Amino acid sequence: MNYSSHTMIKTLYCATSQRKSFVLLYLSLFSLLLLTLSSCAIVDDIPYPIIDTEITAFEVEGMCDATGEDAGTATIDKTTRTIDIFVNDMVDVTNLKVTNLEVTNDALVIIDSIIRRNSDTFPTNGLPVIQRSNPFHVNCSAGLPILLRTWQDYEWTVKVSQIINRDVELEGQVGDAVVDANTHTVVVYVSKNTDLTKVKVRKLSLGGTHGTVTPDPTQKDVVDFTMAQTYEVRNAWNLSVSTKWKVYVYQTDEKVEPTVSSTTSENGASVISGMRPNGVVPVVEYRAESDADWIVVPSEDVKLPTSTSYMVEFKNLHSFIKYHCQVTFNGKTLEGEPFYFEGEQLKNGNFDEWHIEGEGRSALYLPWGASDAPYWDTGNHGATTVGASNSTYVDEDGRRYANLQSKYIVIKFAAGNIFTGSYLKTDGTNGILSFGRPFTSRPAQMQFEIQYKTSTITRTGGDWQDAWGSYITRSLYEGLKGQPDSCSVYIALGDWEPERYGSTLCPYLIRTRTSELHLMDFKNSHLIGYAQMTCGDNITTWTKKTLDIRYFNDRTPTTIIVVASSSKYGDYFTGGEESLLKIDNIQLIY
Repeated sequence: MNYSSHTMIKTLYCATSQRKSFVLLYLSLFSLLLLTLSSCAIVDDIPYPIIDTEITAFEVEGMCDATGEDAGTATIDKTTRTIDIFVNDMVDVTNLKVTNLEVTNDALVIIDSIIRRNSDTFPTNGLPVIQRSNPFHVNCSAGLPILLRTWQDYEWTVKVSQIINRDVELEGQVGDAVVDANTHTVVVYVSKNTDLTKVKVRKLSLGGTHGTVTPDPTQKDVVDFTMAQTYEVRNAWNLSVSTKWKVYVYQTDEKVEPTVSSTTSENGASVISGMRPNGVVPVVEYRAESDADWIVVPSEDVKLPTSTSYMVEFKNLHSFIKYHCQVTFNGKTLEGEPFYFEGEQLKNGNFDEWHIEGEGRSALYLPWGASDAPYWDTGNHGATTVGASNSTYVDEDGRRYANLQSKYIVIKFAAGNIFTGSYLKTDGTNGILSFGRPFTSRPAQMQFEIQYKTSTITRTGGDWQDAWGSYITRSLYEGLKGQPDSCSVYIALGDWEPERYGSTLCPYLIRTRTSELHLMDFKNSHLIGYAQMTCGDNITTWTKKTLDIRYFNDRTPTTIIVVASSSKYGDYFTGGEESLLKIDNIQLIY
């Protein structure tokens, strides 16, 4: 091998060795990089945003109240995430139509496919509103679980209670019938002298108010109950399917002794009630202690909850007056204990119940307990969109009261306020409110305690439209600038026609946007009674005020509206920025 060949081979070997070294170095660096990356693995530790959601409206077919006789609404508890509803005997709870479901924050609504009856019409995407035109059916026989999903899951439960009023009444009956819906049997006791071969059946509604019983024993003169009688019972929601019920009738030596008692219901009304012999409609009478003559209660006002009970409820008597009552059964008169009429009162009229949602500057003060149903509300929902609540509570000197402060909040003047009803929506910088709560009494006066600090009116405007629809900055109350501010407290009783806003049926709808302005109209023909107090003076100690309610007609109201504001013209964004109204212990006097 010559030198050149040896040199070439040596050069090739060296080049090959260098290439191997480079490859080994590359592999070593790559391995080191992999080890480094594996030891520094990326961890997804960024928390998901908290987006709360809740059900704000829930409606199904056949909704009723707890008696099954009148219309009802869902009771929504946002704290426990539960909804309670009653339905009548005309709907099938195993295939119940949901006509409206509203949720917040565009949450995904999830209902188990086993419970859904028609999944093809159920929107599995997060629609905030399920329209009545697109209903879906669910099996609510064992409760209805609903899952709302945003970044988190929120479990809700709907409890559906079906009211099936099964009414049994035989001539000579003693006590209430024993009705067992599980075994489909009925046991009725009658007096010892009743001939079981000739029993008159007055009522036998085993399928509920709207169901059927075949054969119908009320169409016969008498029925032989020496042996159990069998009936085909059909429910209103499915008349094609019947269930066999057996009715047993036995004689007894016992007798129903009539009784009279007087109590006060939760809404402040006086109640006379007791037991009555079966089939007897008692005559109920009452009188004030200073009167000699008895007043007979109309028979249609004497309620008969069961075949052996009765009840009369008084809602419009004078308060602080002693009344006497007596009840007559088949010529025998019993006198009840004297009673006083208290009358319907405003719930949370002492403003002791509040709760706060959120924290810091945007904390929302709400004038009801966290587990209670709202009765009062404020404009805080709108104020906290840009600032802080200006209608709050204060604990001072052993009392809690509503503290209503007028303020200029970033872009608009806001009077401190509180009202019976609910705040529905913030429309730009304006509010949409539902004024009023159900009420059927006629109080003579309204009393309350206040302190007030007035201030000079410095704000007199909002956005108002001219004749061409353009917005201009001016005020209907520009001339009040520089004058002392006044607070306002008023009560209005009426039978206004309710107006629907979304899913909410509003006793009296309020809008503060100028283009569709709708405020309280005291000249409305539906106004039944009214009283108002305005005050522009400083009141530094707690002072009791009494308003005499003026009635314009003899009608019975359906709605009560009570509003308190630290600035009388706060609806028009007019007032002083330091006006402060403290109010406590609102009470109705009869």
